[in-house]
Amino acid sequence: MSAVMISRKATRKWEKLPGKNTFCCDGRIMMARQKGVFYLTLFLIIGTCSLFFAFECPYLAVHLSPAIPVFAVLLFLFVMSMLLRTSFSDPGVLPRALPEEASFIEMEIEAANGNVPAGQRPPPRIKNVQINNQIVKLKYCYTCKIFRPPRASHCSICDNCVDRFDHHCPWVGNCVGKRNYRYFYLFTLSLSLLTIYIFTFDIVHVVLRSVDSGFVSTIKETPGTVLEVLVCFFTLWSVVGLTGFHTYLISLNQTTNEDIKGSWSGKNRVQNPYSHKNIIKNCCEVLCGPTYPSVLDRRGVLVDIPNPSTPGAPSTVNSNPVPQTTKTTAPLIPNEHTPEEAKPSIGATSPKEEKPSTPRDASLKSPSNPAVIKESAH
Repeated sequence: MSAVMISRKATRKWEKLPGKNTFCCDGRIMMARQKGVFYLTLFLIIGTCSLFFAFECPYLAVHLSPAIPVFAVLLFLFVMSMLLRTSFSDPGVLPRALPEEASFIEMEIEAANGNVPAGQRPPPRIKNVQINNQIVKLKYCYTCKIFRPPRASHCSICDNCVDRFDHHCPWVGNCVGKRNYRYFYLFTLSLSLLTIYIFTFDIVHVVLRSVDSGFVSTIKETPGTVLEVLVCFFTLWSVVGLTGFHTYLISLNQTTNEDIKGSWSGKNRVQNPYSHKNIIKNCCEVLCGPTYPSVLDRRGVLVDIPNPSTPGAPSTVNSNPVPQTTKTTAPLIPNEHTPEEAKPSIGATSPKEEKPSTPRDASLKSPSNPAVIKESAH
């Protein structure tokens, strides 16, 4: 038998991912579509450092120490690497539910709520989980068709659910979440040090020149230094203040989103179940914890095999097309305590009429999964 070559069209999964993101370098770079402020950030950092290297560093290297420009270069490179790592990485976007998964979740919700009388508002779509002996509510995302994991939220700008969502930062052109928060914090911390460093040695440069030629003459001879001092002065307060605010959040193991909403300091005075009640432990968990892999598989391949339509062609090749939306095999809800007895599913029927479960449902209800969801009584 002669082999029949079947043409295959390969498509990367990032080309079919929903949401408002842009991808570069064949899916390796993931950013938000609104990147104007990110370009402004690059311009301010690169421009200010270029002026410092051109005007102050030659004079300071001769009259003070050659280590001054060397340390400035190292600090500048670290700032740029942290900025690009924050901006170009996946912040922790959660995959949307597959069509069969969304249908199964809708079926469970309808079974739990029952028949709602006409004109009456249906109960909210929430589930309760127990984390460190405390009940945490999981909200349903109508866009992604999933119950969001704890601390996850839907970003209206990127149109994605992000795990451990902190905030959307236009200055880095990306969301800040579970996978890039530590790089964002290191970026703000190193940028604060760089701004203080340049501002300090700009003042030193003006003082040393003023001893020889006077203050007015020095200002006229070094207009670049004056521009640097102004930029650093107005930038210093915001950057240092932002770094201090996130240092405070890290010490409490809290996110910006939780702080703004008052999740753990509202009227109910609910304690933060994620805090270890120890500043060192909280900092170690946020900054030194494991690096979580992306669950999107952006560079995975979708293969479409067209059916032959010419007369005499071989029979259709049976293949299961890969869905356009990827999903994670990791537990949906980490860090909970497994209850002693798992409650049976509401939509369960007799063994003969048992409905097939979806992959996401199987991972949630597996006995080996430490994240077992308790259905809400409502």
